[in-house]
Amino acid sequence: IVCINNLSNESEMILSGMNTRVRPFLLLYMSHLYIHTYLTLLIALLQLECVGSVDSGLTTMSWSPDQELVLLVTGQQTLIMMTKDFEPITEREIHQDDFGEGKFITVGWGKKETQFHGSEGKQAAHRKQMEVVPFHPHLTPPKAEDASPEFPVFPPLPLSRVGARKVRVWSRELVLQSTSEPIPGLEQALAWKPSGSLIASTQEKPNKHDVVFFEKNGLLHGEFTLPFQKGQAKVNELLWNLDSTILAVWLEDLKKEKNSETNTYVQLWTVGNYHWYLKQSLHFGSAEKSRLVSLLWDPEIPYRLHALCRGWHALCYDWHWSTDCSTGDESHLVANVAVIDGDKVLVTAFQHSVVPPPMCTFQLQLQQAVNQVAFHTDPTKSADLAVLDASNRISVYRVGDGTVKDPTVTLGGSGFKASVETPHLEKTYRVEVCCGEGKQVNPLAFRLFTWLQDDTFLAVSQGQLATHSVIHHLTEGLEAEGGCLRLRLSMPVDGDVISLCCNPKTRAIALQLADGQILKYLWGECKIPVPNVLFPCCHMEALGEAILGLTDRCRFFINDVEVASNVTSFARYDEFLLVTTHSHTCQCVSLRDTSLKVLQAGFSSSSTPKETLRKMERGSRIVTVVPQDTKLILQMPRGNLETVHHRALVLAQIRKWLDRLMFKEAFECMRKLRINLNLLYDHNPKVFLENVETFIKQIDSVNYINLFFTELKEEDFTKTMYPSPVSSNVPLQQYPDQKKVDLICDSMRAAMENINPQKYCLSILTSHVKKSTPELEIALQKVHELRGTVLLVQMGVTAEAALKYLLFLVDVNELYDHSLGTYDFDLVVMVAEKSQKDPKEYLPFLNTLQKMETNYQHYTIDKYLKRYKKALCHLSKCGTEHFSEFLNLVKDQNLYNEALKLYPPDTPEHQVRDLAFAEHLNQKHLYEQAGLIFARCGAFERALDAFLSSGSWQQALCMASRLGYTVDQLAGLARSLAGKLVEQRKHAEAAILLEQYAQDYEEAVLLLLEGTVWEEALRLIHKYSRLDILETNFKPAILEAQRNYLVFLDSQKTTFTRHRKRLLVVRELKEQARQGLLDNETPNCLEADLISETSSIVTASDMSGKYSHSNSRISARSSKNRRKAERKRHSLKEGSPLEDLALLEALGENIRTTENMKGEVHSLLKGLVLFGYDELARELQQALEEALQLIERSLPEIWTRDLQQNPANPVLGPNSTANSIMAAYQQQRIAAPPVQG
Repeated sequence: IVCINNLSNESEMILSGMNTRVRPFLLLYMSHLYIHTYLTLLIALLQLECVGSVDSGLTTMSWSPDQELVLLVTGQQTLIMMTKDFEPITEREIHQDDFGEGKFITVGWGKKETQFHGSEGKQAAHRKQMEVVPFHPHLTPPKAEDASPEFPVFPPLPLSRVGARKVRVWSRELVLQSTSEPIPGLEQALAWKPSGSLIASTQEKPNKHDVVFFEKNGLLHGEFTLPFQKGQAKVNELLWNLDSTILAVWLEDLKKEKNSETNTYVQLWTVGNYHWYLKQSLHFGSAEKSRLVSLLWDPEIPYRLHALCRGWHALCYDWHWSTDCSTGDESHLVANVAVIDGDKVLVTAFQHSVVPPPMCTFQLQLQQAVNQVAFHTDPTKSADLAVLDASNRISVYRVGDGTVKDPTVTLGGSGFKASVETPHLEKTYRVEVCCGEGKQVNPLAFRLFTWLQDDTFLAVSQGQLATHSVIHHLTEGLEAEGGCLRLRLSMPVDGDVISLCCNPKTRAIALQLADGQILKYLWGECKIPVPNVLFPCCHMEALGEAILGLTDRCRFFINDVEVASNVTSFARYDEFLLVTTHSHTCQCVSLRDTSLKVLQAGFSSSSTPKETLRKMERGSRIVTVVPQDTKLILQMPRGNLETVHHRALVLAQIRKWLDRLMFKEAFECMRKLRINLNLLYDHNPKVFLENVETFIKQIDSVNYINLFFTELKEEDFTKTMYPSPVSSNVPLQQYPDQKKVDLICDSMRAAMENINPQKYCLSILTSHVKKSTPELEIALQKVHELRGTVLLVQMGVTAEAALKYLLFLVDVNELYDHSLGTYDFDLVVMVAEKSQKDPKEYLPFLNTLQKMETNYQHYTIDKYLKRYKKALCHLSKCGTEHFSEFLNLVKDQNLYNEALKLYPPDTPEHQVRDLAFAEHLNQKHLYEQAGLIFARCGAFERALDAFLSSGSWQQALCMASRLGYTVDQLAGLARSLAGKLVEQRKHAEAAILLEQYAQDYEEAVLLLLEGTVWEEALRLIHKYSRLDILETNFKPAILEAQRNYLVFLDSQKTTFTRHRKRLLVVRELKEQARQGLLDNETPNCLEADLISETSSIVTASDMSGKYSHSNSRISARSSKNRRKAERKRHSLKEGSPLEDLALLEALGENIRTTENMKGEVHSLLKGLVLFGYDELARELQQALEEALQLIERSLPEIWTRDLQQNPANPVLGPNSTANSIMAAYQQQRIAAPPVQG
């Protein structure tokens, strides 16, 4: 809307139009309505056309936001709605007695006098209504008004009867919706919030000038006060920006005298946490050409503001949100954040307190409205700040001199106070801005205000052209007089500088232009190197030589690489980069040894470690990170703050504290944030154990030490729950011989006993209880010792308190049993009194025990506690009268090994004990061991039976000799033993018994020939000169053996050849099946490899489906049946699923059998050659060689190289067995997940 005032002395022309497209303009002149079209950027009246006339004249008009309708207000206070082609639609009276369609409904809940009136009390019911003050004469009629697409709203118009204004809201069909009550002092400015929730206007009150807000129903809804006295300034217009976050107020001074100058102001207000902040104040001055003519927000870019001055000087401001926080290294960073609030700067020291604005730690009161705040870039002076106000004055505040009290600095805000070191105003500089006649005034002369050094500031101003900027060095020098800063250097830049960031370590500044270029500006050399291309970023930070940038479109860049596209805010702290995203998460990424590719992949990956990712409230933004702490400050969209402790920051800070041996800080942080205390030890076990006393002295709390003990686990938390982001190169000392918990408990207990055993008495008890095998007896003994210690009673640790604490750690019944195991009845009674046991039960039991002999008493207690080994030891000391009880205990509890250690060899109990042990071994079928024990005890008959059962014929003959067997008895025993040995195929040993003890060498020779022990048989034949046996028995035996071996070798070769050929066929079928799967578009399918190893003609899924039911039934069978079912499944039947494995197993068994025949055939060949059967020997040898050569040739074909080298395949080969093949195959099936079809 462009307004042209005072075109002549007699009339006023109002020009209204749309700025987005070339559309017809309306020209209101007198009472006629004309239309014309402009062809250039200059407003030129080329031709006029009258489209209608109104006799009463027109007072105001406005287009609808969608530019489809136009509304006119006539001099008779009527509304005329027309289309965009100026066709009348309807006409309504403005002043109506009805409230509108949104009239409130009264439900009749009592009279006003009986209703609740809050803090005002009942007097509010009788209070008279305030008189309505008429509008002021300086208020000119409005020239235009804002509206919503559905509800046009009209400016407050004067009412003739009451002389005050009301606000009326009309629908798009021009139907009255609501009417406000008469508002005293309501002015003409009116602006409807684009979001549709509020309507803004201004109101003059008796002692202040307010901006008030209305709801659509006409009710008042909030207000804030303008920083002017009553009658000092008037509001020309209110304007909301596109996203309803900024309210622009256009004001100008009221003329108190006829020739006095009037200043023009534009103020930008924002709301946060229900408080309105004056963020920017633009003073256009009083010059005629600098007076503001038009002000409007850009319809497409939310934070762009356009202003037009009388001298046709157009200004365009692009605003961006920024957080003014102190910067510095970790040791000097104080985490101060400044908030601009009109002529005040609200500073919150988050290192001391976290309070949401408008509350603060302290506030700075300035003389003028503040536009920019800059903290010192020197890391050691990060708490100092400089303020640039609307009058181009720089106020420098420094921290350090505690004796100086500055009246402009006050603690707290809104009643909040904190004890912190506040800054004081050190200097105030005035920056002279050249404003000649040929130059236009720029209310915001400097932007991007930066404090470089103690006496040097940097700022950017607009150049001669719209696309040029100038960098200024503002320095206090000897020439600076009267508190003025001189321009030491002004450097033009070919481009519009939109943001900058400073790196104090390298003394370099990165400047970004509107086209995305990054320029490097060095303080001393003042040169600009070759730029890097980057997208325009509203927020930049320096990271060494890299630049971090975030655009207003949430695209996050590192140099010219786009890392993420959903980042809403970011902050850099130490080695971490923290970002918030549109997915309502806060991600913390370590920058140590991290490349851009890794960083980019980390932001885009869905499987982000839990340590680096944290959920947050929708719309949260990062404010700052508190140094030397774990606090991350986030601000919600409403304005309130939230403190979170990001797990990555917490763990990093804890690791720093532990490296510096700051155990107390680490412990308190871990306890508060629920970090497992095992990390105190697991971070560096060697350092912890070397500094156990330091840890105890820093913690200095028995409760905290006990808490540490109770959380100890054998798990290494640096490998499971809290893995370190960077692997440590320092070798840590390991203690493989001792468990972690036991090691910590022993080390800390020794340290506590060395420091102050009385003070840490409860912690010492905890160290005994928390060991992997709790030392409850020792802990109870220490409690018992407290009874006679006076010092501990004086320190508050009595035996009663110690026992009560011990009962908190251990179950009372378990503790009662362990106290009973100490054999101290006073301690038992003390524990029993704390339990729920009935004294009628345990007192008689204890009295009975006290009457017993000591050893038998201990035995009874140990048996009651089921400590049978100790009970057996005590019972062995009770004498011979209790020996039968000793034997019964040994037999009942199977304590034979312990019993063997108790009685000396020369006692009768020793022999009885050994006999009982031998009987036990005999019952366990350990006949040989039992025979040895029987023989040691002299029970030779029992020993002989045991040796006969075990087959130990040598020991049996020895026992027979000890028993005095006759020759006939020994012969009978030998024949009996020989029969058993023949059943075991031990023909050679049986032959020895028959020859030496039964004197039957002929039977011995026959047994040797039966067992194919040819050479031994020849020895006996020649020993006893029975050469006739050679013809009758020996030669027929070797001839029969030769024929049997030939038949067997022939069958082995035939079977081997058949299995080998079948294996090749099966493998070919499997390869075809695998190729069929590959052809069915299943590349890299795991099942393709599975098929090639497990089945012949069916797929693996078919196989698993076929046997899934049978396996479930097999699992419930006995082990014998399971083995039988497994053998059945491992069948050689053609077409069986595991035929290839069965064939490999059969081939392996064939090879092993043939290999084992070589020794037997060799012995037979010697016998054949000895008696001249050369042809038969040659025939047998040739048959064996053919079988071995066949196997040798076939081995590479059966067990291929790939099959033997592939670790995923089962262990196959000539030496494999059915069990080994199947076990390896089952492991493979478990390792390979099934393929989902």
